Amino acid sequence: MSSVQTPHSELVGALYRDHRGWLLAWLRRNVACPSRAEDLSQDTFMRLLGRDELREPREPRAFLVSIAKGLLFDYFRRAALEQAYLNELMLLPESEQPSPEEQQLILEDLKAIDQLLAKMSSKARAAFLYNRLDGMSHAEIARRLDVSVPRVRQYLAQGIRQCYVALYGEPSCP
Repeated sequence: MSSVQTPHSELVGALYRDHRGWLLAWLRRNVACPSRAEDLSQDTFMRLLGRDELREPREPRAFLVSIAKGLLFDYFRRAALEQAYLNELMLLPESEQPSPEEQQLILEDLKAIDQLLAKMSSKARAAFLYNRLDGMSHAEIARRLDVSVPRVRQYLAQGIRQCYVALYGEPSCP
């Protein structure tokens, strides 16, 4: 990693120095685990470092909180997904339960799928899940989401594209 300071990294460094303590305190009030709050604080600043473009925010604390809230939402969503998976595992007879190693692999796959679906709009995500998990028809999904059947087709195409990208990467032009 280069030690050359860019205006971008200098801005992130200034935000870190000036507001990290405050952000960490805010996160600790919203997360029961102090180490999770620490991780989310670091992830917030890592997210800033990963941006291609960054301007000095007018309200730095509000800016940092908006990023941290997104990360917090992702954390709670993943935790709920993990808990739902564990709850389903408890319903299986012990002889049919996957090994701890298999459980971990399945959980990692579920998290990867969750990240993939998180890139879609809520209606597109719902349409894709209704179709793939519940086997609902396009017309049923359209009624449930209060959209047209062609819109459902668009949503499903988005979901299939996301799956393709996850498996094979972005399609390239010949």
